[in-house]
Amino acid sequence: MGRARLARLHGIATSYEPAPGRTVHVAEDTVVAVLAALGVDASTPQAVRTALAAHERTADRALLPPTVTARSGRPPHLPDLPDGTVLRVGTDDGAVIGAEVRDGTPHGGTEDPTALARLPLGVHDLRADAPDGRTARAHLIVAPDAVPAPPGRSHGFLVQLYSLLSRHSWGMGDLGDLADLVAWSGRALGTGFVQLNPLHAAVPGAPTDPSPYRPSSRRFADPVHLRIEQVPEYALLTGAARVRADELAARARTLREDVLDRGALIDRDAVWSLKREALELLAAVPLSPGRRAAYCDFLAAQGPDLDDHATWCALAERHGPDWHGWPAELRDPRSPQTARIRHELLDRIDFHSRLAWFTDQQLAAAQRAAGEAGMAIGLVHDLAVGVHPAGADTWAQQDAFAAGMSIGAPPDAFNSRGQDWGLPPWRPNALAASGYAPYRALLRGLLRHAGALRIDHVMGLFRLWWVPEGRPPTEGAYVRYDGEAMLSVLALEAHRAGTAVIGEDLGTVEPGVREALAERGVLGTSVLWFERDYGNGDGKDNGNGDGNGAAAADGAGEAASASEGAAAPARILAPDEWRADCLATVTTHDLPPTAARLTGDDVALRARLGLLAGPPARERSRAAHELREWFGALTRHGLLPQGVRDEEAVVRAVHRFLLRTPARMVGIWLPDAVGDRRPQNLPGTWDEYPNWRLPIAGPDGRPHTLEELAASPRLHALMRELASAAP
Repeated sequence: MGRARLARLHGIATSYEPAPGRTVHVAEDTVVAVLAALGVDASTPQAVRTALAAHERTADRALLPPTVTARSGRPPHLPDLPDGTVLRVGTDDGAVIGAEVRDGTPHGGTEDPTALARLPLGVHDLRADAPDGRTARAHLIVAPDAVPAPPGRSHGFLVQLYSLLSRHSWGMGDLGDLADLVAWSGRALGTGFVQLNPLHAAVPGAPTDPSPYRPSSRRFADPVHLRIEQVPEYALLTGAARVRADELAARARTLREDVLDRGALIDRDAVWSLKREALELLAAVPLSPGRRAAYCDFLAAQGPDLDDHATWCALAERHGPDWHGWPAELRDPRSPQTARIRHELLDRIDFHSRLAWFTDQQLAAAQRAAGEAGMAIGLVHDLAVGVHPAGADTWAQQDAFAAGMSIGAPPDAFNSRGQDWGLPPWRPNALAASGYAPYRALLRGLLRHAGALRIDHVMGLFRLWWVPEGRPPTEGAYVRYDGEAMLSVLALEAHRAGTAVIGEDLGTVEPGVREALAERGVLGTSVLWFERDYGNGDGKDNGNGDGNGAAAADGAGEAASASEGAAAPARILAPDEWRADCLATVTTHDLPPTAARLTGDDVALRARLGLLAGPPARERSRAAHELREWFGALTRHGLLPQGVRDEEAVVRAVHRFLLRTPARMVGIWLPDAVGDRRPQNLPGTWDEYPNWRLPIAGPDGRPHTLEELAASPRLHALMRELASAAP
């Protein structure tokens, strides 16, 4: 009992429900391991008694929790404080506001008795002084009620940037291609946004993990996405440097032609090898006075976060990409030895800082191009659910991450083995103690050049499934986060940036989470094939297994078809039954393209790789039955007057169906627009399928360049119908 109580006090659930009415109790050794990762010893009965006593002593003495939240126009959420307690709020703009607790309620001074209910938005310092001599300080986060709403209703493309090659890119899609895509689609097609895969910095290696959902750092974008020729210093190269740059560009043309003309896979490592050498040449070019001033401003704005990231990159060059294997004194970013090495590696740290600046500038240019093209939203960036355990973020923020833990998903009806995504979780107690500083900095960096932000596995703002190292994902436990604080930080940073927020809420979602997200203005994600009435009370449960794109590189994955493993498909929701506050799509990067689903290519692919839940004949029958249901629904709504034999007509029909829903945003998977049959990621595979390495292609598998996409009759036919059907 004592251990269970200790677990509850630290937000650890000792049981979970994989299905309604079925409760599974978490193993004792799992509870002990998770508590240890939170800094609590529960290994013996005496240790449990000691930890409980220490917690009670701390609770008795504490006046305030580490972080307090408030919504704009309302007083902070404060614990019961003794009468006579004096409160002082030092706002982040330098003002000081006082109050005193009387009859259990804070009262402001006579000049402004409601001052605490009218605090400015921001992260402030709160001090409490009780009459008995106790004092406490806390971070006070004052946030708006909701994140900004997307302006009006819009439709746009969903694309994995690396897959979008033009005749100018160096073997994979880049930020120059992105700027061209938004400039063309905004002007010519009336699109309002382009949603991207995470552009986070990857862990270097040979080979590099191609998954964008397992990055080294979520804080900074990867310079592999740079368009080299658009870095201003490229035009200033002379002599041998110019000759070498031209040679690198010629080799890049070969890489590009290998992918586009000879059927090769995208080779991120080969691309980065060429770009890295080119960037070494560019970094050697002296900056003009104006460029130097802009660079210095960037360094000042990014501060220690960038210095830590660039230092990790420099140390990884010397000692390898896993900091756990570095010399012991360098594993601590704050050690005296690390301070000395920062000075020794100053040139390399400056190089990696400059790459971050180049990338930031091209991201800004792409968002600017979207605005100039008339896009109401522009770029929709993607925040992965976690980071690689050996990467820059875990080195720089070791206190914030739970050592020896990985996040994933518990067993459920769609995956009896559960999932382990290989990503260390943030410690909720460390986040609260810091005023959520790492989370705030992360959001601020991502929102610099965004019109909206998609949050992968948004349920993780409330709880995450922690799996102790060395144990299977069935032996994990849910750990709770302060959802109100996490949403308050999100609302504050999104308000400051003026960006909308989309939560990827597919899969198993605990009661109340979608309602809490909707109340704060966070849009959900609705995928056509999963929008059925499963009889769960809200009619909105997406019938796919819990998971996320991060798992795809580790043999797990986001979505299983509602027809796989389910007893019987539920009723398809009519368009007017969909929720309005969502991004509605037909498919995602983890699901089959629409043409593959219509032709049965998706079942054939999974059968070939041994990924079907049952015999191939049964799975083909289920898939065909599900399609017949959808064909019937589309026909009833008058969307298939020409019948179901025309693949392109059906693709247009399902997208017109989306436009009949009240969804605020409608997303078109860009490969769907040209009939691509290959998923970008196939959950459940590692090297059996070329995840994250495929260019956008047509029905025959021949890659399509951006130039060909812009001229595609099939794409234009789809977009014309969307334009004519849009309200």
